[in-house]
Amino acid sequence: MGDCAVVDAPRSDCDVLVIGGGQAGLSAAYFLQRFSLGDRYQLLDHAPGPGGAWQFRWPTLTLDGTNHVHDLPEYGLVEALGHDSGVVAAASAVPEYFGKYEKRFGLRVHRPVDVTAVSYAGDGFAARLGDGTTVTTRTIINATGTWERPFVPHVPGIADFRGRQLHTRDYLGPGEFAGQRVLVVGAGISAVQLLIEIARRAKDVQTFWCSRTRPVFDPQPFDPEKGRAAVARVEDRVRAGLPPTSVVSVTGLALTPTIAAAMDDGILEWRPMFTRITENGVCWDCGLDGPGTTTLDVDVIFWNTGFRSAIDHLAPLRLRGPGGGITMTGRLATTVAADERVQLIGYGPSASTIGANRAGREAARNVAELLKGSA
Repeated sequence: MGDCAVVDAPRSDCDVLVIGGGQAGLSAAYFLQRFSLGDRYQLLDHAPGPGGAWQFRWPTLTLDGTNHVHDLPEYGLVEALGHDSGVVAAASAVPEYFGKYEKRFGLRVHRPVDVTAVSYAGDGFAARLGDGTTVTTRTIINATGTWERPFVPHVPGIADFRGRQLHTRDYLGPGEFAGQRVLVVGAGISAVQLLIEIARRAKDVQTFWCSRTRPVFDPQPFDPEKGRAAVARVEDRVRAGLPPTSVVSVTGLALTPTIAAAMDDGILEWRPMFTRITENGVCWDCGLDGPGTTTLDVDVIFWNTGFRSAIDHLAPLRLRGPGGGITMTGRLATTVAADERVQLIGYGPSASTIGANRAGREAARNVAELLKGSA
């Protein structure tokens, strides 16, 4: 197969196809160039501009409010932006950073390009694009993350609710909830942060909070040892072919001063998950006669229930196993066990900014080894 070149539209053939232009994809592209594959890969990104999922985050999310945007290799965020202000909106700062990074290292990014399906073709793969064209490639580095697959659990009656339902990815700011009764659902950091923000900043709002599991708030700082242990547990799952879980699901949430203050003010009053959604809200043990039934009328159900890996375009490869996930192998669990020509980054243990960097390097090294000696 021929080399890929920098052109306005993707070339029809290359040796390494990187799908996704977020942190993991940019890291992989950087290391592909370091491993002498700069003229043999191309990166396809469906977003309108640099920044990965960050460009779609809510306007009130600042760099201080993120779980830390880890620097990409050799060119850090502060150096790129020229300041270290944490009050800058992440939706503008990170895209600016990623855009400067792409230009600095001449990364081969084509956007907006949708990859709708990847299938086997001869001794390689064929990626069908949204415009109907096809790109063939010998290896795949998939870095599509999770933002495109928001998860909302099925709850009986969910279609009956007359109020508004939205997911984390739909959030625009606290002002849209003024004067309303808002139920926040979820046990992760986004649920807690946005619950506090809405309760503090939306005028005349009433907030409620519930989740399937009661969140654990850890007063001890999240140190590197805890991080490694959490990543190892997620890695064990994907090596066993199980669907990945989030890192926070195995670490709990840090008890920050902001969270402690919200607890003192009664904002974080937790309720267990409701059993049914009604036209006007939610209920627990619905349908029981007597005191067993509890109801809560709300105007908004705000689902902060996470995301799933956005890998539907890989379905024709039939990579999922009986455990419901994709069995991963390799030093950092970036290699699909069923086909070493497919690397998944931003999946499982690499679904964090620091993990994405390491996984990008490992995936690039793996495909470099596979392509060694070929033209």
